Amino acid sequence: MTADEERFTAVYDACRQRVWAYAAARAGRQIADEVVSETFAIAWRRVREMPDPALPWLLGVARNVLRDGHRAEVRREAFAKELRHWAPPPAADVAEHVAERHAVLRALAELSEDDRDVLVLTAWQGLAPRDAARVLGCSKAAFRVRLHRARRRLQQAVDRDGPERAPSGITGTERGQSAKRVGHAA
Repeated sequence: MTADEERFTAVYDACRQRVWAYAAARAGRQIADEVVSETFAIAWRRVREMPDPALPWLLGVARNVLRDGHRAEVRREAFAKELRHWAPPPAADVAEHVAERHAVLRALAELSEDDRDVLVLTAWQGLAPRDAARVLGCSKAAFRVRLHRARRRLQQAVDRDGPERAPSGITGTERGQSAKRVGHAA
């Protein structure tokens, strides 16, 4: 075992419970395990920079992990709210439209932030691939590849949300058609 591995193991054994207690007190037991994992993953990557004593530094890392998680949740909620605002007008059957929209929004929420950015820039902002590529700082060709992959992942997310999880009254085909409209609006 190397000196770095020995130090990390000793710090982990000495501090894990206290980092978990800190995270649990701030975010609850379910999230505490994830925060501890992420905190010690960062500690391992930065083991040579870790000060002695390590606990205050680890608690600072845990605090940042919690804060980053909160920011991500706020971004997801803002995105979902914006999606609801920009959703197309209701179809003739309001219940069918609501179910379809719900399925697509749930599928979009499962995508990575990068995939959502690509889809939003084209579908909701109406940008041409050249302009959307400029926003994301990549070439037009790279953007088209990202868009193709994002559309495919959106379709897979919609398809994965099978009939047992789908809102009543909507078929997989209807959800797929809505996902295609989102992905191909530009």
